Amino acid sequence: MNYIHQFAFQLYPYIAMAVFFIGSWARFDRAAYTWRSGSSQLLSDRGMRVGSNLFHIGVLAILAGHLVGLLTPHAVYAAFITAPQKQLLAMVVGGVFGVLCFVGISILLVRRLSNPRVRATGSFGDTLVLVLLFAQLVLGMISIVVSTHHMDGSVMIALGEWAQHIVTFRAGAADFITDVHWVYKAHVLLGMTLFLIAPFTRLVHVWSTPVSYLWRPYQVVRRRQAPLRYGPRT
Repeated sequence: MNYIHQFAFQLYPYIAMAVFFIGSWARFDRAAYTWRSGSSQLLSDRGMRVGSNLFHIGVLAILAGHLVGLLTPHAVYAAFITAPQKQLLAMVVGGVFGVLCFVGISILLVRRLSNPRVRATGSFGDTLVLVLLFAQLVLGMISIVVSTHHMDGSVMIALGEWAQHIVTFRAGAADFITDVHWVYKAHVLLGMTLFLIAPFTRLVHVWSTPVSYLWRPYQVVRRRQAPLRYGPRT
């Protein structure tokens, strides 16, 4: 079991990230025309706008929280906030945006499975991505409930040490989460798996975040001129 644990939480993250970066580069280089989000809004707008907006607002906030919470060393914020306070903050903020994301992805998943046009034109990968994201979100919501049984912040610090050891290529990362609840381990494994499959699915569009949209120039729209009318010759 120790070998499995070491592979899952020491080696697998590097495999997943290598496939994510190299696979994304290869797809952009060899199949650039497939690099898209695969939106089905033109087929049916019902539920798309609300579901997509709620999902993206929720998932972006959750991802930002994970990056800051996991990759910020404890010593950086120890002078401003204690570990238990940080855990409580993460639970509240994560819970709020988790609910938004849950409502949004539920709408999108039901829409994809119940709308004949969307289902017929979609691929197995499109549905698989939504199902895996839904499962990942459920695991994250369950982890909030599990966190209420240990409010001292110790598990949060252990998960942070694991993530920081992974991104800095240090050995012994898996040892930090040997004894954490299985929900956290499943959440981490599924998260790495999403990175693993991203280059081969519509998830690849995360690289194409339209940040430049915020400062793009205004689009000039001119009023259509009426056609000239010619009277009878005199």
